[in-house]
Amino acid sequence: MPSVDFPALSPEEMQQRLTPPREAVRVVIDTDARNEIDDQFALTWALLSQDKLHIEGVYAAPFSFGIHREDLLQADAIRRQNGPRNQQEARLLERFASWLNGLDSVGVRPEDVRFNTPEEGMEGSYEEIRRVFEKLQQDPDGLTFRGSPGYLESLDRPIPSPAAEHLVERALAEPDTPLYVVAIGCLTNVASALLMAPEIIRNIVVLWTSGYPSGCHRPNDSSFNLVQDLLAARLLFDCGVPHVYLPGFHIGAQLRLSLPEMETWVRGKGAIGDYLYWLYTHNPICEQRGITGHFGRTWIIWDMINIAWLLNPNWAPTDLLPSPVLADDLTWRREPGRHLMREAYDIDRDGIFRDFFRKLESAP
Repeated sequence: MPSVDFPALSPEEMQQRLTPPREAVRVVIDTDARNEIDDQFALTWALLSQDKLHIEGVYAAPFSFGIHREDLLQADAIRRQNGPRNQQEARLLERFASWLNGLDSVGVRPEDVRFNTPEEGMEGSYEEIRRVFEKLQQDPDGLTFRGSPGYLESLDRPIPSPAAEHLVERALAEPDTPLYVVAIGCLTNVASALLMAPEIIRNIVVLWTSGYPSGCHRPNDSSFNLVQDLLAARLLFDCGVPHVYLPGFHIGAQLRLSLPEMETWVRGKGAIGDYLYWLYTHNPICEQRGITGHFGRTWIIWDMINIAWLLNPNWAPTDLLPSPVLADDLTWRREPGRHLMREAYDIDRDGIFRDFFRKLESAP
Protein backbone atom coordinates (compact mmCIF):
# COMPACT_ATOMS: atom_id res chain seq x y z
CA MET A 1 0.00 0.00 0.00
CA PRO A 2 1.19 3.56 -0.69
CA SER A 3 1.93 6.09 2.00
CA VAL A 4 -1.57 7.53 1.65
CA ASP A 5 -3.99 7.85 4.53
CA PHE A 6 -7.19 6.39 3.12
CA PRO A 7 -10.34 6.93 5.18
CA ALA A 8 -11.76 3.75 6.68
CA LEU A 9 -15.47 3.08 6.36
CA SER A 10 -17.09 1.26 9.24
CA PRO A 11 -18.65 -2.15 8.46
CA GLU A 12 -22.07 -0.51 8.69
CA GLU A 13 -21.09 2.26 6.28
CA MET A 14 -19.61 -0.28 3.88
CA GLN A 15 -22.74 -2.40 3.88
CA GLN A 16 -24.87 0.67 3.29
CA ARG A 17 -22.73 1.77 0.34
CA LEU A 18 -22.80 -1.74 -1.11
CA THR A 19 -26.59 -2.08 -0.94
CA PRO A 20 -27.75 -2.76 -4.52
CA PRO A 21 -29.39 0.34 -5.99
CA ARG A 22 -33.11 0.32 -6.70
CA GLU A 23 -33.46 3.90 -7.93
CA ALA A 24 -31.72 6.00 -10.57
CA VAL A 25 -28.01 6.50 -9.89
CA ARG A 26 -25.18 8.86 -10.79
CA VAL A 27 -22.66 7.14 -13.07
CA VAL A 28 -19.31 7.63 -14.75
CA ILE A 29 -17.91 5.00 -17.12
CA ASP A 30 -14.21 4.20 -17.56
CA THR A 31 -13.64 2.17 -20.72
CA ASP A 32 -10.95 0.86 -23.07
CA ALA A 33 -13.51 1.09 -25.84
CA ARG A 34 -11.19 0.32 -28.76
CA ASN A 35 -9.63 -2.93 -27.55
CA GLU A 36 -12.37 -5.11 -29.07
CA ILE A 37 -16.20 -4.80 -29.17
CA ASP A 38 -17.81 -5.46 -25.78
CA ASP A 39 -17.25 -1.94 -24.43
CA GLN A 40 -19.29 -0.45 -27.27
CA PHE A 41 -22.22 -2.71 -26.43
CA ALA A 42 -22.03 -1.76 -22.75
CA LEU A 43 -21.76 1.96 -23.50
CA THR A 44 -24.65 1.78 -25.95
CA TRP A 45 -26.84 0.05 -23.37
CA ALA A 46 -25.95 2.65 -20.76
CA LEU A 47 -26.69 5.57 -23.11
CA LEU A 48 -30.06 3.99 -23.94
CA SER A 49 -30.84 3.63 -20.22
CA GLN A 50 -30.50 7.18 -18.97
CA ASP A 51 -33.82 7.02 -17.19
CA LYS A 52 -31.92 4.96 -14.58
CA LEU A 53 -28.30 5.90 -15.23
CA HIS A 54 -27.48 9.60 -14.95
CA ILE A 55 -24.23 9.58 -16.90
CA GLU A 56 -21.89 12.37 -15.78
CA GLY A 57 -18.79 11.36 -17.72
CA VAL A 58 -17.17 8.70 -19.89
CA TYR A 59 -13.42 8.18 -19.61
CA ALA A 60 -10.94 6.64 -22.04
CA ALA A 61 -8.69 4.05 -20.39
CA PRO A 62 -5.28 2.97 -21.74
CA PHE A 63 -4.86 -0.52 -23.13
CA SER A 64 -2.30 -2.59 -24.99
CA PHE A 65 -2.21 -6.30 -25.75
CA GLY A 66 1.52 -5.74 -26.01
CA ILE A 67 1.72 -6.88 -22.38
CA HIS A 68 1.27 -10.39 -23.80
CA ARG A 69 3.95 -10.18 -26.50
CA GLU A 70 6.86 -11.63 -24.53
CA ASP A 71 4.77 -14.51 -23.17
CA LEU A 72 3.30 -15.20 -26.63
CA LEU A 73 6.77 -15.47 -28.14
CA GLN A 74 7.98 -17.62 -25.26
CA ALA A 75 5.00 -19.96 -25.66
CA ASP A 76 5.80 -20.24 -29.37
CA ALA A 77 9.40 -21.13 -28.52
CA ILE A 78 8.22 -23.80 -26.05
CA ARG A 79 6.11 -25.60 -28.62
CA ARG A 80 8.91 -25.42 -31.16
CA GLN A 81 11.24 -27.14 -28.70
CA ASN A 82 8.91 -30.18 -28.73
CA GLY A 83 6.78 -29.14 -25.80
CA PRO A 84 7.05 -27.93 -22.22
CA ARG A 85 9.80 -29.14 -19.89
CA ASN A 86 8.09 -28.23 -16.62
CA GLN A 87 4.76 -27.19 -15.13
CA GLN A 88 5.44 -23.48 -15.60
CA GLU A 89 6.09 -23.92 -19.32
CA ALA A 90 3.03 -26.16 -19.62
CA ARG A 91 0.85 -23.45 -18.04
CA LEU A 92 2.24 -20.80 -20.38
CA LEU A 93 1.66 -22.95 -23.45
CA GLU A 94 -1.88 -23.71 -22.28
CA ARG A 95 -2.64 -19.97 -22.01
CA PHE A 96 -1.48 -19.17 -25.54
CA ALA A 97 -2.21 -22.37 -27.47
CA SER A 98 -5.43 -21.14 -29.11
CA TRP A 99 -3.82 -17.82 -30.06
CA LEU A 100 -0.82 -19.57 -31.61
CA ASN A 101 -3.05 -22.06 -33.43
CA GLY A 102 -5.13 -19.20 -34.81
CA LEU A 103 -2.05 -17.41 -36.13
CA ASP A 104 -0.86 -20.67 -37.69
CA SER A 105 -4.20 -21.05 -39.49
CA VAL A 106 -3.82 -17.69 -41.25
CA GLY A 107 -0.08 -17.94 -41.84
CA VAL A 108 1.03 -15.17 -39.44
CA ARG A 109 4.15 -15.48 -37.31
CA PRO A 110 3.77 -14.40 -33.67
CA GLU A 111 6.68 -12.00 -33.98
CA ASP A 112 4.85 -10.15 -36.79
CA VAL A 113 1.75 -9.29 -34.72
CA ARG A 114 1.62 -5.53 -34.14
CA PHE A 115 0.51 -4.18 -30.77
CA ASN A 116 -0.51 -0.59 -30.07
CA THR A 117 1.00 1.33 -27.17
CA PRO A 118 -1.15 2.11 -24.09
CA GLU A 119 -1.34 5.76 -25.17
CA GLU A 120 -2.50 4.77 -28.66
CA GLY A 121 -5.09 2.53 -27.00
CA MET A 122 -6.35 5.39 -24.85
CA GLU A 123 -6.59 7.78 -27.81
CA GLY A 124 -8.38 5.16 -29.89
CA SER A 125 -10.78 4.53 -27.02
CA TYR A 126 -11.51 8.25 -26.71
CA GLU A 127 -12.38 8.41 -30.41
CA GLU A 128 -14.51 5.26 -30.13
CA ILE A 129 -16.46 6.62 -27.14
CA ARG A 130 -17.36 9.72 -29.11
CA ARG A 131 -18.32 7.59 -32.13
CA VAL A 132 -20.85 5.63 -30.04
CA PHE A 133 -22.36 8.89 -28.74
CA GLU A 134 -22.66 10.19 -32.29
CA LYS A 135 -24.22 6.98 -33.65
CA LEU A 136 -26.90 7.44 -30.98
CA GLN A 137 -27.30 11.12 -31.94
CA GLN A 138 -26.13 12.18 -28.48
CA ASP A 139 -23.66 15.01 -27.91
CA PRO A 140 -20.32 13.81 -26.46
CA ASP A 141 -18.97 17.28 -25.70
CA GLY A 142 -18.52 17.92 -22.01
CA LEU A 143 -19.04 14.25 -21.17
CA THR A 144 -16.02 12.50 -22.71
CA PHE A 145 -12.52 12.71 -21.25
CA ARG A 146 -9.08 11.39 -22.14
CA GLY A 147 -7.44 9.21 -19.52
CA SER A 148 -3.92 8.17 -18.65
CA PRO A 149 -1.43 7.54 -21.49
CA GLY A 150 0.12 4.65 -19.54
CA TYR A 151 -0.06 2.49 -16.45
CA LEU A 152 0.86 3.25 -12.86
CA GLU A 153 4.55 2.79 -12.08
CA SER A 154 4.26 3.70 -8.40
CA LEU A 155 1.35 4.10 -6.03
CA ASP A 156 3.09 7.23 -4.78
CA ARG A 157 2.82 8.80 -8.25
CA PRO A 158 -0.75 8.93 -9.57
CA ILE A 159 -1.14 9.92 -13.21
CA PRO A 160 -3.13 13.16 -13.60
CA SER A 161 -5.45 13.21 -16.59
CA PRO A 162 -8.71 14.90 -17.57
CA ALA A 163 -10.50 11.65 -16.66
CA ALA A 164 -8.98 11.28 -13.18
CA GLU A 165 -9.49 14.96 -12.42
CA HIS A 166 -13.12 14.85 -13.57
CA LEU A 167 -13.75 11.76 -11.44
CA VAL A 168 -12.46 13.55 -8.36
CA GLU A 169 -14.56 16.63 -9.14
CA ARG A 170 -17.77 14.65 -9.66
CA ALA A 171 -17.18 12.46 -6.60
CA LEU A 172 -16.89 15.53 -4.39
CA ALA A 173 -19.71 17.46 -6.06
CA GLU A 174 -22.58 15.63 -4.34
CA PRO A 175 -21.19 13.92 -1.23
CA ASP A 176 -24.62 12.72 -0.07
CA THR A 177 -25.31 10.86 -3.34
CA PRO A 178 -22.85 8.08 -4.24
CA LEU A 179 -21.20 8.14 -7.63
CA TYR A 180 -21.03 4.71 -9.28
CA VAL A 181 -17.78 4.23 -11.21
CA VAL A 182 -18.31 1.66 -13.96
CA ALA A 183 -14.80 0.38 -14.71
CA ILE A 184 -14.65 -1.85 -17.80
CA GLY A 185 -10.93 -1.71 -18.53
CA CYS A 186 -7.76 -1.50 -16.49
CA LEU A 187 -8.06 0.62 -13.35
CA THR A 188 -5.36 3.22 -13.99
CA ASN A 189 -7.69 6.24 -14.17
CA VAL A 190 -9.72 5.14 -11.14
CA ALA A 191 -6.63 4.36 -9.06
CA SER A 192 -5.05 7.69 -9.96
CA ALA A 193 -8.17 9.53 -8.81
CA LEU A 194 -8.15 7.63 -5.51
CA LEU A 195 -4.48 8.44 -4.96
CA MET A 196 -4.99 12.10 -5.88
CA ALA A 197 -7.95 12.52 -3.51
CA PRO A 198 -8.26 9.64 -1.01
CA GLU A 199 -11.32 11.26 0.56
CA ILE A 200 -13.47 10.26 -2.45
CA ILE A 201 -13.54 6.73 -0.99
CA ARG A 202 -16.54 7.91 1.02
CA ASN A 203 -18.36 9.15 -2.08
CA ILE A 204 -17.96 6.43 -4.73
CA VAL A 205 -18.75 2.78 -5.44
CA VAL A 206 -16.49 1.09 -8.02
CA LEU A 207 -17.84 -1.67 -10.25
CA TRP A 208 -15.12 -3.70 -11.97
CA THR A 209 -15.13 -6.79 -14.14
CA SER A 210 -12.07 -9.03 -14.44
CA GLY A 211 -10.56 -12.32 -13.42
CA TYR A 212 -11.82 -15.34 -11.53
CA PRO A 213 -14.13 -15.43 -8.49
CA SER A 214 -12.25 -14.70 -5.28
CA GLY A 215 -12.75 -18.29 -4.11
CA CYS A 216 -11.07 -19.75 -7.19
CA HIS A 217 -7.53 -21.13 -6.96
CA ARG A 218 -6.60 -20.31 -10.58
CA PRO A 219 -4.12 -17.47 -11.22
CA ASN A 220 -5.62 -14.38 -12.83
CA ASP A 221 -2.91 -14.13 -15.49
CA SER A 222 -5.45 -14.39 -18.33
CA SER A 223 -7.50 -11.41 -17.17
CA PHE A 224 -6.64 -8.53 -19.50
CA ASN A 225 -8.26 -5.86 -17.30
CA LEU A 226 -6.25 -7.07 -14.30
CA VAL A 227 -2.77 -7.82 -15.66
CA GLN A 228 -2.36 -4.55 -17.55
CA ASP A 229 -2.03 -2.52 -14.36
CA LEU A 230 -1.41 -4.75 -11.36
CA LEU A 231 -0.72 -1.81 -9.03
CA ALA A 232 -4.10 -0.30 -9.81
CA ALA A 233 -5.85 -3.65 -9.42
CA ARG A 234 -4.30 -4.30 -6.01
CA LEU A 235 -5.23 -0.80 -4.89
CA LEU A 236 -8.90 -1.46 -5.58
CA PHE A 237 -8.96 -4.48 -3.29
CA ASP A 238 -6.67 -3.03 -0.61
CA CYS A 239 -7.59 0.62 -0.11
CA GLY A 240 -11.07 0.18 1.37
CA VAL A 241 -13.14 1.77 -1.39
CA PRO A 242 -16.61 0.22 -1.69
CA HIS A 243 -16.50 -2.00 -4.75
CA VAL A 244 -18.56 -4.58 -6.60
CA TYR A 245 -16.41 -7.29 -8.17
CA LEU A 246 -17.93 -8.92 -11.26
CA PRO A 247 -15.78 -11.91 -12.28
CA GLY A 248 -15.26 -12.41 -15.98
CA PHE A 249 -14.44 -16.12 -15.63
CA HIS A 250 -17.02 -17.59 -15.79
CA ILE A 251 -19.77 -15.17 -14.84
CA GLY A 252 -19.42 -12.44 -17.43
CA ALA A 253 -18.23 -15.10 -19.89
CA GLN A 254 -21.83 -16.32 -20.17
CA LEU A 255 -22.78 -13.11 -22.04
CA ARG A 256 -22.33 -14.65 -25.49
CA LEU A 257 -23.89 -13.58 -28.78
CA SER A 258 -23.93 -15.41 -32.08
CA LEU A 259 -23.99 -14.00 -35.61
CA PRO A 260 -27.62 -15.09 -36.19
CA GLU A 261 -28.65 -13.17 -33.06
CA MET A 262 -26.76 -10.12 -34.30
CA GLU A 263 -28.47 -10.38 -37.67
CA THR A 264 -31.93 -10.73 -36.10
CA TRP A 265 -31.91 -8.34 -33.16
CA VAL A 266 -29.06 -5.85 -33.70
CA ARG A 267 -28.49 -5.17 -37.40
CA GLY A 268 -30.92 -2.59 -38.75
CA LYS A 269 -31.70 -1.10 -35.33
CA GLY A 270 -30.67 2.42 -36.14
CA ALA A 271 -27.16 3.65 -36.91
CA ILE A 272 -25.83 2.17 -33.67
CA GLY A 273 -27.31 -1.26 -34.41
CA ASP A 274 -25.64 -1.31 -37.81
CA TYR A 275 -22.37 -0.17 -36.25
CA LEU A 276 -22.44 -2.85 -33.55
CA TYR A 277 -23.13 -5.44 -36.24
CA TRP A 278 -20.17 -4.13 -38.24
CA LEU A 279 -17.97 -4.36 -35.17
CA TYR A 280 -19.10 -7.93 -34.54
CA THR A 281 -18.12 -8.92 -38.07
CA HIS A 282 -14.89 -6.84 -38.06
CA ASN A 283 -13.65 -7.48 -34.53
CA PRO A 284 -10.02 -6.25 -34.34
CA ILE A 285 -9.06 -8.96 -31.88
CA CYS A 286 -10.04 -11.62 -34.43
CA GLU A 287 -7.41 -10.37 -36.88
CA GLN A 288 -4.84 -10.15 -34.10
CA ARG A 289 -5.44 -13.76 -33.06
CA GLY A 290 -6.19 -15.43 -36.38
CA ILE A 291 -9.86 -16.06 -35.60
CA THR A 292 -11.87 -16.56 -38.80
CA GLY A 293 -15.48 -17.40 -39.62
CA HIS A 294 -18.66 -17.41 -37.53
CA PHE A 295 -19.92 -20.97 -38.02
CA GLY A 296 -20.75 -22.46 -34.63
CA ARG A 297 -19.03 -19.55 -32.92
CA THR A 298 -20.18 -16.98 -30.36
CA TRP A 299 -18.46 -13.92 -28.95
CA ILE A 300 -18.43 -12.81 -25.31
CA ILE A 301 -19.81 -9.34 -24.60
CA TRP A 302 -18.09 -9.25 -21.19
CA ASP A 303 -18.56 -5.65 -20.11
CA MET A 304 -22.34 -5.61 -20.17
CA ILE A 305 -22.28 -7.23 -16.72
CA ASN A 306 -21.44 -3.88 -15.08
CA ILE A 307 -24.41 -2.11 -16.64
CA ALA A 308 -26.63 -5.09 -15.85
CA TRP A 309 -25.94 -4.89 -12.11
CA LEU A 310 -26.84 -1.20 -12.01
CA LEU A 311 -30.03 -1.57 -14.04
CA ASN A 312 -31.26 -4.68 -12.24
CA PRO A 313 -29.09 -6.27 -9.53
CA ASN A 314 -31.04 -9.51 -9.97
CA TRP A 315 -29.45 -9.92 -13.40
CA ALA A 316 -26.04 -10.31 -11.69
CA PRO A 317 -26.78 -11.53 -8.14
CA THR A 318 -24.07 -10.88 -5.58
CA ASP A 319 -22.92 -11.80 -2.10
CA LEU A 320 -21.12 -9.72 0.51
CA LEU A 321 -17.62 -11.17 1.00
CA PRO A 322 -14.30 -10.03 2.49
CA SER A 323 -12.12 -8.33 -0.10
CA PRO A 324 -9.32 -10.75 -1.10
CA VAL A 325 -5.61 -10.10 -1.48
CA LEU A 326 -4.08 -10.41 -4.96
CA ALA A 327 -0.91 -12.41 -4.32
CA ASP A 328 2.37 -12.23 -6.25
CA ASP A 329 1.41 -15.32 -8.27
CA LEU A 330 -1.88 -13.56 -9.20
CA THR A 331 -4.06 -15.93 -7.18
CA TRP A 332 -6.59 -14.72 -4.63
CA ARG A 333 -5.74 -15.12 -0.95
CA ARG A 334 -7.99 -14.78 2.08
CA GLU A 335 -6.63 -12.80 5.02
CA PRO A 336 -8.34 -11.86 8.30
CA GLY A 337 -9.59 -8.37 9.00
CA ARG A 338 -10.38 -7.42 5.42
CA HIS A 339 -13.19 -5.02 4.53
CA LEU A 340 -16.33 -6.15 2.71
CA MET A 341 -17.03 -6.08 -1.02
CA ARG A 342 -19.79 -7.41 -3.24
CA GLU A 343 -19.08 -10.22 -5.69
CA ALA A 344 -21.29 -11.66 -8.43
CA TYR A 345 -21.88 -15.41 -8.39
CA ASP A 346 -24.37 -15.83 -11.26
CA ILE A 347 -25.84 -14.01 -14.25
CA ASP A 348 -29.14 -13.86 -16.13
CA ARG A 349 -27.84 -13.87 -19.67
CA ASP A 350 -31.27 -13.91 -21.33
CA GLY A 351 -32.77 -11.16 -19.18
CA ILE A 352 -29.80 -8.91 -19.92
CA PHE A 353 -29.93 -9.36 -23.68
CA ARG A 354 -33.72 -9.06 -23.84
CA ASP A 355 -33.49 -5.64 -22.21
CA PHE A 356 -30.65 -4.61 -24.52
CA PHE A 357 -32.48 -5.75 -27.67
CA ARG A 358 -35.68 -4.00 -26.62
CA LYS A 359 -33.86 -0.72 -26.07
CA LEU A 360 -32.14 -1.01 -29.45
CA GLU A 361 -35.62 -0.98 -31.01
CA SER A 362 -35.92 2.70 -30.05
CA ALA A 363 -32.42 3.71 -31.16
CA PRO A 364 -32.36 6.57 -33.68
